[in-house]
Amino acid sequence: MRGADQIRRSAAANTRPLRKAVILAAGRGTRMKEERGDVALEPEQSKMADLGLKGMIPFAGRPFLDYVLSGLADAGYDEACLVVNPQHQAFRDYYMRAAPPTRIHVTFAIQHTPRGTADAVASAEGFVANEPFLMINSDNYYCTSALSTLRTLGEAGLIGFHREHLLMGSNITADRLASYAIALVDSNGYLERIIEKPEPDVITSSAANVVISMNCWRFSPAIFAACRAITPSARYELELADAVQYATDTLYERFRVVRSDAAVLDLTHRSDIPSVAARLREVNVEI
Repeated sequence: MRGADQIRRSAAANTRPLRKAVILAAGRGTRMKEERGDVALEPEQSKMADLGLKGMIPFAGRPFLDYVLSGLADAGYDEACLVVNPQHQAFRDYYMRAAPPTRIHVTFAIQHTPRGTADAVASAEGFVANEPFLMINSDNYYCTSALSTLRTLGEAGLIGFHREHLLMGSNITADRLASYAIALVDSNGYLERIIEKPEPDVITSSAANVVISMNCWRFSPAIFAACRAITPSARYELELADAVQYATDTLYERFRVVRSDAAVLDLTHRSDIPSVAARLREVNVEI
């Protein structure tokens, strides 16, 4: 009954503009740490990359997360919750002591065990407090227009990015993009299914109804019931895609897919740092 109660409570609240954003930052940064190569980095960039702290990698003297938080503030969000793991003291030291933001209030939720993205989202339930909220990755930089669109959408939804525009404007290669989750959109513009690591024939056979998910979601509190209900995937993780599908199929939550031609910057690998730096050079940051 808890899930049904959450859906009823959130129905009215979900029409209001969002105030809160949840940022998933609990990853261990394994790919960032492992990829060395011949990429030339500044000493502090190299230090944070070695630690796997992608959000703390500096660009023009500011952590990557400053850019993310500045974009949220520009889009009208008042509060942000960073979901971190217990070892991520650097995030808390910086945002609570060294440089507390003034345009957006930052708080923290701890994901005590790395059990997957759905578990990370569930860690922020106390922060959300029965309000609809935005959820994004800490290693992606999204345009303000996408964040603003979800803030005022009035229902659960996600930004569906067009593949060709991601390839043109982002720092993401075609090979990497082919492994990203896709969203299948029904004839009414709502999410039908989300597929992690899709086969090529799935993409080509339904091209008109396929967009790329870059984990830019507007959720109602019903997502927490879905996160609790799912079981671990073949990777032994609680996957956010499975929670979304459960919410769609079992809790009858509908997710409006908002198509976007915008680019997204991705900071997954060490080799991403120079290309992200080049694209952030002209971005004004104020938190």
